[in-house]
Amino acid sequence: MTAVGEPAGAVDVALRDGSTVRVRPVVAGDYDQLRALLGSLSPESRWLRFFSAGVDLDTMARRAASRGSGRGYGVVATVGAPERIVGHAAYVVTAPGKAEVAFEVSEERHGQGIGTLLLAHLAAVAPSEGIQRFVATVHPSNSRMAQVFRNSGFPVELAVGPGLLEFELPASLDAGAIAAFEDRDRAAAVAAVGHMLRPSSVALIGASRREGTVGTALLSNLLAAGFTGPLRVVNPKAGKIAGIQAYPAIADVPGPIDLAVIAVPAQAVPSIARECADAGVRALVVLSSGFAEVGADGARLQAELLDACRTGGMRLVGPNCLGVLNTAPDVSLNATFAPVVPRRGRIALASQSGAFGITAIAEAARRGLGLSSFVSTGDKADLSGNDFLRYWEQDADTDVILLYLESFGNPRRFGRIARTVARTKPIVAVKSGRSAAGARAAASHTGGLLAASDVTVDALFAHAGVIRTETVAEQLDTAALLAAQPLPRGNRVAIVTNAGGPGIAAADACTAAGLAVEPLSERCRRRLPDHAALGNPIDMIASASAEDFQRTIEQVAEDPDVDAVIAIFIPPLITRAADVAAAIRAASERAAASGTPLLAVFMAVSDAERAELSADGAIPVYGTPEEAVRALGHVGRYADWHREGPDEPPVFADVDGDLVAGILADALGAGGAGWLDPADVERVLAAYGIALIESRTAHSAAEAGRQAADLGGLVAIKAVAPGLVHKADAGAVALELHGKSAVVRAAQAMTRDVAAAGHAVEGFIVQRMAPPGVELIVGIVGDPDFGPVVACGAGGHAVELLGDVAVRLAPLGPRDAKAMLRSLRTYPLLDGYRGAEPADVAAVEDVLLRVSALAAAHPEIAELDCNPLRVGPAGALVLDARIRVAAPPPLRPFPALDR
Repeated sequence: MTAVGEPAGAVDVALRDGSTVRVRPVVAGDYDQLRALLGSLSPESRWLRFFSAGVDLDTMARRAASRGSGRGYGVVATVGAPERIVGHAAYVVTAPGKAEVAFEVSEERHGQGIGTLLLAHLAAVAPSEGIQRFVATVHPSNSRMAQVFRNSGFPVELAVGPGLLEFELPASLDAGAIAAFEDRDRAAAVAAVGHMLRPSSVALIGASRREGTVGTALLSNLLAAGFTGPLRVVNPKAGKIAGIQAYPAIADVPGPIDLAVIAVPAQAVPSIARECADAGVRALVVLSSGFAEVGADGARLQAELLDACRTGGMRLVGPNCLGVLNTAPDVSLNATFAPVVPRRGRIALASQSGAFGITAIAEAARRGLGLSSFVSTGDKADLSGNDFLRYWEQDADTDVILLYLESFGNPRRFGRIARTVARTKPIVAVKSGRSAAGARAAASHTGGLLAASDVTVDALFAHAGVIRTETVAEQLDTAALLAAQPLPRGNRVAIVTNAGGPGIAAADACTAAGLAVEPLSERCRRRLPDHAALGNPIDMIASASAEDFQRTIEQVAEDPDVDAVIAIFIPPLITRAADVAAAIRAASERAAASGTPLLAVFMAVSDAERAELSADGAIPVYGTPEEAVRALGHVGRYADWHREGPDEPPVFADVDGDLVAGILADALGAGGAGWLDPADVERVLAAYGIALIESRTAHSAAEAGRQAADLGGLVAIKAVAPGLVHKADAGAVALELHGKSAVVRAAQAMTRDVAAAGHAVEGFIVQRMAPPGVELIVGIVGDPDFGPVVACGAGGHAVELLGDVAVRLAPLGPRDAKAMLRSLRTYPLLDGYRGAEPADVAAVEDVLLRVSALAAAHPEIAELDCNPLRVGPAGALVLDARIRVAAPPPLRPFPALDR
């Protein structure tokens, strides 16, 4: 979408009721529409707006239509096709840095938040025109306008004058205003999704008598589910379908329609969408394929469909989707053509893929898992997973949220929303595409480490507390545990089994998943059955009865040193699986009372038997120990994230952000983009308190020798050559040099070697040799979608070869930095490996946090390498650093529909 502030820019904005308006700058051709808007105001509204009921509306409309940069700026809110202006706002410059702001909103649109939204769009433009403050003069009786300012989220100052109130507020979106708009966005998303999942009435457009069609399957599912509201069918060629009166067009359907489900050929969909808008339909689900997924022609058709929805104020799921369903008894909606009907439950599922959705519904049904609601988002032309997350956050029927994602519309927005939702309801996601998600032009070591992978998705999910699984089976395994059992307090697992081999397999899987299988306490062992092996796993041997399982599980679950219990059963000759299942369910009451999650593994039984054993959903049942442990590992990591709470980034009082901003602005102004020279790199790092080894620059071999002599002792020299990333490979690094002549000879040889590698040497960096230590890499890559990505890993010459890297999204909190370092395979090198003195790990964490703060504050940094960062017992020093700058991607318009 076009950003606010561009002359032809237009964005679509969601209102509190879930409908939409379009916001764009005023143009000269708006005079007639603005005159109509002013003329439609009641005498009271006109008087409150202009302090006069007899104002010259022609003059006011001309002024409103002529706002331009320099003296003022105006925006309008429009609906319909052709568009109709329903709101107008403008500011006029009254003094340096200050402008007066005013609004008009049509009478029927009062209370929808249009005035506040227009204020936000003015605030998005004002700073670029030197406006710092807005002022509004309001009549004391104009409570409606006063409320706009009070509810805006902007910090408002009020002055009382003779017969007037003067509001003053900052002309920019601060944190409070953004938070207020996020609240409005949440309310708008809940309202919009409500029309999809809790419609008061439904029309099916494309119902058919022909077997095997989507329309037939849809109608069959709608009827079988027993939708509780009016159900209408539209077919111009049928009188009745399945005993239901069919109407020729949506305009002929009696009564209001909340949701229209469309299953007709793609070419007909945009015109039908416009008919729906004219009929007052609130929401559309378009199942038809043949849109953006098929290429350019389909994309144009999709744009027409979306335009019809936007101008009509409707919200859209799809196109090219499976549909929506809601199992709540007061709704009973199944507007999908899925062949399997899920049972009612407390798990919500959003799938971008219809095929994946069908698979997930079928697999959930096979396992006895129930769904609260389901949506297939398809091509995501409008509503996306972000909107459904907002809805399910407040949905009393949903405890766990499942997502299948093929792409992100706005990853940063997803991260913000998911992080909030995951604090109250766990989110389990399958994100397809672990192979190269797109070519990233990587000119640095950090970029090379992150290219051709989706580690940024892992970082996004880790930041937001989203559980990532690889398959639908793993996703449902995890959801079954989350839906039925409490979160574990820690990572200590007790394994109860009637067979030794599966118990050992479970213990091995726990170790791989970061779970601990520790010896039981003496108190716990005394209370176990006499014939049980008292280690952990607890092997009760093949003759163990159902009562043995129940008693053992109850005793172990109450042990304060046990955080979760896995019960494994293989049917012997005598004990029946059904009896053991009943015993485990009985034991679960004691386990739940102690807050200990309980998982059951029934091996060597059929899928049908396993589904029957788990039919009540009280205990998650798995087919193998590995499946149970994998689910518990996912849930345990989520529990840790949930328990720890927010990890706020530190605020550094000693950084000089203004200095860095100036360096970056100069660099962009001089060359547009590229690598900073070494002196500027040093200044940037120093401004953020990041220590760089003492260095000198030299323009010739002779000068390098003189600088080395001045430094004294052992030195290193490095060539400065544009475009040269891997210096050591090109012979551009020489170490452990002593004396002026040695440095001169090395610099001369370096010049020849680098030239042979295709680069021209522009100078040299002479550095004092650093004390010995462990070499790491710390870097930044500015991802246009995810924002700045911070990487930390094993550094030095073999950085890409080792590929030992941890990644997070900026800004980092202290726990992020600590976890990144400790997740490295090479972390033991920092922690006193083989008797070495431990390195100053706290110094590395500090560097990570400062680099993160630098990345978050300065999106102009496209890539940064600190490689190597040498760490020893006395601290951490950057030995080599590079920074590439580039104009950051334009900010997405806010507030706007930007999914």
